[in-house]
Amino acid sequence: MTTEPHRFTILLVPEHIENKDAVSVQDAAVRSAVVEATGETGGTGYPRYAGEGIVADIDPRTRTVEAVLVDGSELDYGLDARVAP
Repeated sequence: MTTEPHRFTILLVPEHIENKDAVSVQDAAVRSAVVEATGETGGTGYPRYAGEGIVADIDPRTRTVEAVLVDGSELDYGLDARVAP
């Protein structure tokens, strides 16, 4: 039996980071939020997590953000949503 995580930390990171090898994802993030499982399944078929203005469908097996809304809107161009390592 596998259980899905109850929470993740989502990082919003610019797609293009200067000196990418020297900067951690956490240091490059322009925003972060702890999201918790809502018990719902999102439109992508993955569990939905929400918190601090972010709603995300996350594949708990691969820790991939499949869909995300930030403050009720789609993610701005040039930003990636990632699960913190």
